[in-house]
Amino acid sequence: MNCEEFLRALTVNTHSSIRIACRGKVLYVDPFRLETAPHDADLIFLTHSHFDHFSPEDIDRVKKPGTVFVLPESIRAETAGKTAGHTVVAVQPEEAYSVLGIELRTVPAYNPAKPFHPRANNWVGYVLCLDGLRVYIAGDTDATEEAAGVACDAALLPIGGKYTMDPAQAAELANRIRPALVVPVHYGSVTGGAGDFERFAAALDPEIRVQRVI
Repeated sequence: MNCEEFLRALTVNTHSSIRIACRGKVLYVDPFRLETAPHDADLIFLTHSHFDHFSPEDIDRVKKPGTVFVLPESIRAETAGKTAGHTVVAVQPEEAYSVLGIELRTVPAYNPAKPFHPRANNWVGYVLCLDGLRVYIAGDTDATEEAAGVACDAALLPIGGKYTMDPAQAAELANRIRPALVVPVHYGSVTGGAGDFERFAAALDPEIRVQRVI
């Protein structure tokens, strides 16, 4: 898969609600504020348990018999009501896994100096290998050293500030890890403003492609 194929496979419903159709499978990350109920999820990834990332009503809209959940071990108990009867892969930061034939690695997602996402919670982002394309879905994080060490071809980075990186910080991170493609998320809805995309794009190295999806 190349970046163009990835963009055709990608939908960002709003905020950080991500859908990827790849290899005959449908993957969701943090489904949120969906307007339909397709019940088509083969895999649901959760990054952490805040309301805009763990949305029980939206999980009900996409899960089906056989849906597999990938989520941090630290939120397994509080999400159990929605994952009961399903296979759950409970993950730890900085580990590698294989789920339904998809290789993935977890990246710590946290705020070093803000209270919203403590490192001790062991919440995560994911690097997914999708037909050879390494896709980093950062979750709610600041520009940490762990994030700066990610090797990826495409990155979905939060840019809304307050709870995560702001546009300038996210652009600095992207300029360090140098994906071929970056898709900004986590702005313009729960947090962040309409001008965040432009501020991010202006600070990004022009050799890195940026794609507006929301």
